[in-house]
Amino acid sequence: MILCRRLFLTLVAVALAWAPAWAGSSNSLMDLTPDGTLLLVANADNGSLSVVDAVNHALLREIKVGEKPEGVAWIGKGPLALATVYRNDELVVVDTERGNVVHRLAVADEPYGVVTDSAGRRAWVTHEYPGLVSEFVLSPLASGKPPSLVRTIAIARFIRGLALSPDERSLFVTGWHNGVLYQVDLASGKVVDEWRGQTRDNLARNVVLHPRRPKAYVPHIRSRIETADGAGSIFPQLSVIDLVPPLEGKSRKSIGMDTFNNLTPPTNPWECALSPDGRRLYVVYAGTNDMNVCQVLDDDHAEIERQGNLVRLGQNPRAVRVSPDGRLVYVSNTLDFDVTALDAASLRTVARIKVCDPPKTPEWVRGKALFSTALPPLTSRRWIACASCHPDGNHDGRTWQNPEGLRRTTALFGLAHTHPLHWSADRDEAQDFEYTIRGRLMQGAGLLRGSIKPKLGHEPVELDERLAGRSADLDALAAYCNSFEFTLSPHAAGPGKLNPAAERGKAIFFSEETRCATCHSGPYFTDSRLAKPYLLHDVGTGDDDPTEKMGPRYDTPTLLGVYRQTAYLHHGKAKSLAEVLTTFNKDDRHGKTSHLTAEQIVDLVEYLKSLPYEPPGKASSTIQ
Repeated sequence: MILCRRLFLTLVAVALAWAPAWAGSSNSLMDLTPDGTLLLVANADNGSLSVVDAVNHALLREIKVGEKPEGVAWIGKGPLALATVYRNDELVVVDTERGNVVHRLAVADEPYGVVTDSAGRRAWVTHEYPGLVSEFVLSPLASGKPPSLVRTIAIARFIRGLALSPDERSLFVTGWHNGVLYQVDLASGKVVDEWRGQTRDNLARNVVLHPRRPKAYVPHIRSRIETADGAGSIFPQLSVIDLVPPLEGKSRKSIGMDTFNNLTPPTNPWECALSPDGRRLYVVYAGTNDMNVCQVLDDDHAEIERQGNLVRLGQNPRAVRVSPDGRLVYVSNTLDFDVTALDAASLRTVARIKVCDPPKTPEWVRGKALFSTALPPLTSRRWIACASCHPDGNHDGRTWQNPEGLRRTTALFGLAHTHPLHWSADRDEAQDFEYTIRGRLMQGAGLLRGSIKPKLGHEPVELDERLAGRSADLDALAAYCNSFEFTLSPHAAGPGKLNPAAERGKAIFFSEETRCATCHSGPYFTDSRLAKPYLLHDVGTGDDDPTEKMGPRYDTPTLLGVYRQTAYLHHGKAKSLAEVLTTFNKDDRHGKTSHLTAEQIVDLVEYLKSLPYEPPGKASSTIQ
């Protein structure tokens, strides 16, 4: 029986026939043409793509595509390429020779990764929040026809990474918040397998496949939510996954990249790449501006071996690609707005190629750099950056055991309009994050010279300390944190429109009986205000957490973008909006909902999921 199983696994491995990867076979902000002559770079903050001569290391042209391009892939040998435009919900086709957008397709929400097949005939896109993969047929250049959507495949909410197997029969997709690797059979369009790690696995946005062996490599972090400490909360990980399981079952080995580097922790593993021969693996870290170079071992236990020390890079490296001949390694330093070309043998810098100008203001750029780094003076121990829990202003899908009690991570969208900050309204300006930097979580020296009023227990001393205007860096960090604005909900019927169920839910929300709009009022659906005394409310949830130190009254959170959360209420114990309105509101202290029928609860949830269905400030806060 064992012999038969071994023979079966051998035949499966042969059938997979792993071969060298081609351009566009795994998701990235960069892609090289199959001959290695052209490099395409997505500039997420600038809304553009840059075309680089990879032979002479020179920028050829920059092409504006839209707000936040997150993935690029060449179509065949070029010159056409694809890009996902995350905030515009578009897939664009660009002509890199002419420097223009050829086609612009409206697609499902939050398009992120994109890959193409080797012939340039098909493309696949991950959509983060809906958790879908879209498949497109690509038309030849001469036809002038745009790509056509042929199907969507449901995976799971919040996915990002994407790789196409060399036999072009399977897709491999990563769960953004759970680190799960999903396998999609392209013949049936179904998820046929999955590899789960620990429940702590988080922020997995990339996957690459070994060119010779059935192995997948997924960089991610591990969130240890029971510990709010700069040396015990966030851990850098690399999962190596056997796609053909051994006799004893599935194998997924997670390697701690802190111990791998002799307890020099790199922070926020963002992307990895393999050399064409599969002998070297490169992993870039967006939080510490460095990279591991690893020898890949034909050893199912050790998997990789470190080659030298961490390689220093530019600011916020988020993409890495290896030339088809394996001689050059390209890294996108997204906050230096350039690409570093490294000699693969010596790891010396061959060239640094400017790909675009900095966006927005110098203050905003500086703020994002500070937000993204785990280096001093933000921290003293390299373990955690602001972006480790709030990547690009989003939440990490976690509820943390903080010293004051359980606290669900919130997104920063709309932050500028919803002060005071934190669930307990213990901060009145974004500059108060100086207390986080100097505190137990980040253990940094801080961005402000001199002393500040010490934090005593859980007293909100931040409210007494005016920090704005005292440090240019602290003001820059605040400017970045206050810059995030909402996009419209994909659950709305269209800009300014609601479907019938949501319209019914809107009437319930604004009714005098439920009184939902009493606290969730105004254009941002919150009565949060800076005028003292702050409006805090006891909605009956403070007693649900025995570790709570500051409740039971809390600041009213905005309802805009509530559809995109993974849990609800300050302690994250409600797993759905329906639970917020029922299980966690039995005494009607969180609006009067006990009289609502099951159908009315469904309608009210549908309305909440549709927020915002028009830009804040429009007539969305009253019944028309």
